[in-house]
Amino acid sequence: MFSLTSIRGLRATLPALLMAVAALAGVMVAAQPSNAAGSLPCDIYASAGTPCVAAHSSTRALYSSYNGPLYQVKRASDGATTNIGVLSAGGYANASAQDAFCTTPCVVTKIYDQSPRHNDLTVEGPGGAGGQDTGVPADALPVTAGGHTVYGLSFSGQMGYRDNSTSGVAVDGQAEGMYMVTSGTHVNNRCCFDYGNAETNNLDTGNGHMDAINFGTECWFSPCAGSGPWVQADLENGLFQSEAGYSKNSADTGNRNPFVTALLKNNGQNHFALKDGNAQSGGLTTEYSGSEPTTASGYSPMHQEGAIVLGTGGDNSNGSIGSFFEGVMTAGQPTDAADNAVQANITSVGYGAAGPVAAGSLVPGSTISLRATTPGYTDRYVRHQYDVAVTSVVNSGSTALDKGDASWIVRRGLANPSCVSFESRNYPGDFLRHQNFRVYRQPMDGSAGFRADATFCPQTGKNGQGSSLASSNYPSKYLRHYDNTLYLASDGGSNAWDSATSWADDVSWAVDRPWTP
Repeated sequence: MFSLTSIRGLRATLPALLMAVAALAGVMVAAQPSNAAGSLPCDIYASAGTPCVAAHSSTRALYSSYNGPLYQVKRASDGATTNIGVLSAGGYANASAQDAFCTTPCVVTKIYDQSPRHNDLTVEGPGGAGGQDTGVPADALPVTAGGHTVYGLSFSGQMGYRDNSTSGVAVDGQAEGMYMVTSGTHVNNRCCFDYGNAETNNLDTGNGHMDAINFGTECWFSPCAGSGPWVQADLENGLFQSEAGYSKNSADTGNRNPFVTALLKNNGQNHFALKDGNAQSGGLTTEYSGSEPTTASGYSPMHQEGAIVLGTGGDNSNGSIGSFFEGVMTAGQPTDAADNAVQANITSVGYGAAGPVAAGSLVPGSTISLRATTPGYTDRYVRHQYDVAVTSVVNSGSTALDKGDASWIVRRGLANPSCVSFESRNYPGDFLRHQNFRVYRQPMDGSAGFRADATFCPQTGKNGQGSSLASSNYPSKYLRHYDNTLYLASDGGSNAWDSATSWADDVSWAVDRPWTP
């Protein structure tokens, strides 16, 4: 999932140039990816006169002096909670503390604000466009930062966080800036994967009442260049790429890097700007800088209300998926020099996949294809088709779509970390899960039932080849292909797919290198 892609345009700016810009701004940028020494994002913004009023991250401290909790997790088995902090002041998340505590699945119930404002985010309640949200699974997105294994926050719809009673956040046309580190490989076209300023009542209260970064493939105002995902401004009743709404920048075709810096700043009166960059290397690209929207009244001046939202729209529109690693909001509009220095610090972190994993293995982080071992069917692979899991012939001449549909990312078992779950390569956030013993590709909803249905425990193949995958919640039933469709099947039973004929072959799978890495 986290493979490097090409860097376009100004994203190829040399790190040395960024260090020079930071030096001119009078700030120190961390230079070693394994250390968190020196000025961190909120130190940089403060020294530039635009201090953070919110600083959220599950991966690291955003102040060099911060030594408090980053987030809180809640354990499914007994409802107990614990805080996950940093290894040292200004350092990285203590993921081993989470691993030790989460002996059963955990969800993230609070994301602490590291700023003196204490604008902590808790699980969002119902709103005008969405019901009660849930917290994200605590272990769904292992990555590395500063050479340490840490956990990002993976949103899969109906998940979101909010604080409707904040301190210091811009209101009624005040200037502000914000950024988040997200991912260009875990997105969709649903509303709205946002981080930033929102309404205080979970309702759409009108144009200009939001000022939040949006990242996804939803093109609100046509035309949009390319296929996205784009960094956009959610200013309420529109995701804006320019003052006219639609894209005026033909070069902004989207940013599909595995780690993306998305940035928005707004003077609250007559100007906003959008920037993005590769969070692993290079600088920022200004995708738009110009006047507030002219599509309707209410945007100039702005009418921000000062709540903070993460993962949903201002009215809790919660159909989006996305990834979040860190983000801040500032009082006042930061300078470009400060933005550049922050980007240099972000790239110094060394965000990456959680350790190198060989493709074609049932090790979390590996991308695989599952091939049938039944004689006469060994050219068939597990794939999804119209949300249903089936087997189809896939070969070198197959379309890119077919190859992607037949590729899966191995994740630690959503219900049992000793087992595995399979995330769709083409639909990040969707997993193989069984329902009434038939297998589907569905978006992870965070529920205990879904987690169990999407968890499979590998065993030696029943026919002596490859692996057989037992259901976590029905351990006597295994993933089986029958009539080119996937089921949970026992060795003999009342259902047609439980037939003992060729059962051992049908439940044994060769774990191959993926058709789409």
